[in-house]
Amino acid sequence: MMQDLKSAPLFDHLDELRKRLIYSVIFLILGMGVAWNYRIPLIELLKEPLKYSQLYQDGKVKLIVTQLTDQFLLSFNISLWAGLALALPFILWQVWAFVAPGLYASERKWAVPFIAGAGLAFAGGVVFGFQLVLPTMVRFFVDFLGGTVEPLLNLASYMGMIITFLVSFGLAFEMPILAVILTRIGIVNHTMLRKGWRLALVAIMVAAAIITPTPDPGSMLLVAGPLYLLFELGVILSRAFRLQPPVEETPALEL
Repeated sequence: MMQDLKSAPLFDHLDELRKRLIYSVIFLILGMGVAWNYRIPLIELLKEPLKYSQLYQDGKVKLIVTQLTDQFLLSFNISLWAGLALALPFILWQVWAFVAPGLYASERKWAVPFIAGAGLAFAGGVVFGFQLVLPTMVRFFVDFLGGTVEPLLNLASYMGMIITFLVSFGLAFEMPILAVILTRIGIVNHTMLRKGWRLALVAIMVAAAIITPTPDPGSMLLVAGPLYLLFELGVILSRAFRLQPPVEETPALEL
């Protein structure tokens, strides 16, 4: 009885899932190890948006730590996210390897485009947020009172906010990839997405207002515009990868 259970397809899937999770964790640890060696340059890179602040340029902004463990925890946090970014293509490959046996042969050829597309989309979101949105947002908050108070920014809090912001943008840029996946598994289709464009636009405007909590409408539109274009791209891809209705076989004529 027990032997029959162990040979059941469910246990085969669980064993395969466990193997893919182990490989993913190994890739993540390797990525973290590489990122740990570059944690100081990464910290300097994440401080770049501060250079758009006039107070920072004048030397009136200080980054401080208030707890003994802040520097270590900050280094670990940065290494974790940077390591995840490095390991992302390999982790996505494990995801694909797990679901590929359930796909048709014609669908398996999309492995490389899926992995490359997801990785490039995440990287594109991070670069977009870092280069175009963060400079305006950081300058607004740091220079808000024009030097009336001397900003003492907690380094861990500042870095945590920047990392959360960049990860959010990276995930937002995955919308087209998510649309394809949900379409292929039958949860949504391009018709549903097209009919829901008004709701999507409202949600995007609200998200843009939360991401860029500044009174400058230009900054909000700078975020909302690309996000809506990504939604439209998701609709197009959903149509391109839509599920085809099954072809009914013509019964053979009896002689």
